[in-house]
Amino acid sequence: MKRLAVLALACAIVPLASAELYKYVDKNGKTVYSDQPPIDVDSKAVHVAPAPGAGPKSFVERDKEMDKVRKEAAEKEKKSEESAAVAKAKEDRCNQAQANYKAYEEGGRLLKYSDKGEREYMTDEEIAEARAKSKQQMDEACKKS
Repeated sequence: MKRLAVLALACAIVPLASAELYKYVDKNGKTVYSDQPPIDVDSKAVHVAPAPGAGPKSFVERDKEMDKVRKEAAEKEKKSEESAAVAKAKEDRCNQAQANYKAYEEGGRLLKYSDKGEREYMTDEEIAEARAKSKQQMDEACKKS
């Protein structure tokens, strides 16, 4: 088990140190891995391939990635705020159109202003025309898309 731990440690350190790794058997019969060749013992140079991939990223690269993530998050938040504002404006238009239609639908004596700025009562035909117009506006404003 100790041999395996030593081997794993050696394999982990080798790519970082960029040094040669030597393997030999000592006088007690144990396999030893070392970065220096032993004196008066036959040893083999072990070449360990570096781990695939690009290794650890520098702080500059990490900072650039974080900036990119922050910008994407800000853009996403901006788009969601814009869509929420559009939805709110659409809802307000729908509510206003419904209120206008309801006023004409309930009937009664409705007033309008003449060209001179005087108040006049609307005729039944004018109320029916305004009701139809407000119904059309309400249907357009409250249409689900």
